[in-house]
Amino acid sequence: MLKPTIETSETVSDVVFRKIREDIISGTLAPGAKIKLEQAKERYSISVSSLREILSRLTTENLVLAEGQRGFEVSPASRKELAELADLRSVLETHAIALSFAAGNLEWEGRIVAAHHKLAAAEKKLLSGDASRTVDWVRYDWEFHQAIVSACNSATLMAMLSSVFDRFLRYHMLARSFRGQAVVDDHKLLFQLALKRDVAGAQAVVVSHIQSGVDHVLKSGRLA
Repeated sequence: MLKPTIETSETVSDVVFRKIREDIISGTLAPGAKIKLEQAKERYSISVSSLREILSRLTTENLVLAEGQRGFEVSPASRKELAELADLRSVLETHAIALSFAAGNLEWEGRIVAAHHKLAAAEKKLLSGDASRTVDWVRYDWEFHQAIVSACNSATLMAMLSSVFDRFLRYHMLARSFRGQAVVDDHKLLFQLALKRDVAGAQAVVVSHIQSGVDHVLKSGRLA
């Protein structure tokens, strides 16, 4: 998930929007949970009118459902949506890989090396049983995938991929378990293929990687 840079000037609404979004993706606000405005107003220290605007913004990403006069609720999780998000992420990410590999330069390669180094360090801790690094892994996982496609030269494509990635990530957070050595191996192979500019190889790994993620979530038994 993207974090604001030091230069970013955020309004209170921007900060609360990001916080609620993160709470939904992390599962702190559970799928299907009613969002009671008075309670949420106190929790996020913002007015009800601003809160309504923020929740309406989140409906555009299908993270929140508006219930007319009855208020809002966190979008439910379903096998159907998980499959749809996996397909959409595969389409967007494989397309972005082709564009990025064609345009990437030495700085792009440096971003990939740095991102994989951080991700591999977090994954090593997780494999050792240190679950406290899960939050780091979530951030570094996105940073690694983002670095690989960062030379695609399309802000629109990157924004769409970021949104879909986060919604897909919500399902992994619901599974409440790390995917283990297999996901580490996927990332290592993807890293190697990116530096070789092997478009077809990297695309195949990403598609398989995404489907393995779907299988992991379904096997967790936490999705009705």
